[in-house]
Order: sequence, then C-alpha cells, then structure tokens
Amino acid sequence: MDQQRTAEDSASSPAPRKRTGGRSARVRQAVLTATLEQVIEHGIEGLTIGDIAARAGVAETTIYRRWGTRTTLIAEALTELAAAGNPAPDTGDLRTDLRILAEQVTHLIEQPGIARVVGTTVALSSDPEVDTARRRFWDERFEKSSQVVTKAIARGELPEHTSPREVLETLSAPLYFRLLVGDKPIDEAFVARCVDDTLALHRER
Repeated sequence: MDQQRTAEDSASSPAPRKRTGGRSARVRQAVLTATLEQVIEHGIEGLTIGDIAARAGVAETTIYRRWGTRTTLIAEALTELAAAGNPAPDTGDLRTDLRILAEQVTHLIEQPGIARVVGTTVALSSDPEVDTARRRFWDERFEKSSQVVTKAIARGELPEHTSPREVLETLSAPLYFRLLVGDKPIDEAFVARCVDDTLALHRER
C-alpha cells in the first residue's frame, strides 16, 4: 500500500524545472554593459579586462573563458548596442524602410560617447585584433539590415543585381561622415536627402 501511494505521489508531483540560462545570461549582460560603459567613458586604448571584470562584478577568468580577448568582447558589446531595439524595418515600402534605418543609425551614433568609440576603432585599425573586431561589428550590422534591400528587390523596387551592402553603405556613410568629420547635427532634412540620394543611385543601375 505504501509503495503504491509513493508511486502515485511521484507521478502527481511536478518535475523540477530546468534552469534556462539564468546566471549565465545575467553574467553576459553585466559584462557587456560594463564594457560599453568603460569604452564610452574612457575609450578603447587603455581599457583592460580587469577594468571590465571589476565593474561587472565577475572574475577576469570568466571573461577570458567566454570571450578570449578584449577586442572580441568590445565588438560583441557594440554589436549588442547597435541591435538593441533596432529590428530591421519591414513596412513594405523601400523609401520608408530606408528612412527608418537612417533614423536608427542616427540614434545610435548620437548617443554620448559613441562617436568617440567609432573614431577610436577606426584610428586603431592598424592593430589586427582591433581591425578584426571592427570588421565583425560592421559585417553583423550590414547582415541584419540587408533584408530591407533583398525584400525590396523581390518587390521589384530595385534591380535584381543590386548589392544590399552597397545600398546600406550609400545610405549610412553620409550620416557617419557628418557626425564624425563635419561635426554637424543630423536633422530630418539631411536624413531625407540621404534616402533620396540612395534611391536615385541604386534604382538607376
């Protein structure tokens, strides 16, 4: 009888829930947040894994085990920042999608310290590790946004041979140039001009 009751109790008791990331996800977020804060405040040049570990409240070995190098960590942190809250638009209209993309880029690079981060990354591109991180950052940004162009091609809004990356470069390059080199604000009129120029160039090819 006791054996039967035990079996019934076991069958009716819920199985223990498995942990789904939990601490690992929290550690990752803490480290990436600490990395961005350190880079924005102090730049890349003097940044160390020790600084990041202290700010995130984790051991240095945790960071080395997961990311390996400082620049790999910086690249992931910047990619996370660029992707946060910025899903690729899909309105069904290329002009509208390009305007939203341009506004997303503007919002990103106008955040405090981001212009300094981008400029420093370019300046240190002679360092192979920094250059690899920089390329990874841009490749991932272009990859996530390229569906805007491929869907426009499928709708017949752009020629079939159009390169998604070239379209995105045409759109975003003036935005980065104005902020980093021209040191001028990016207003609605400038965003609209970037969209018009991009459409004019790539629809005619």
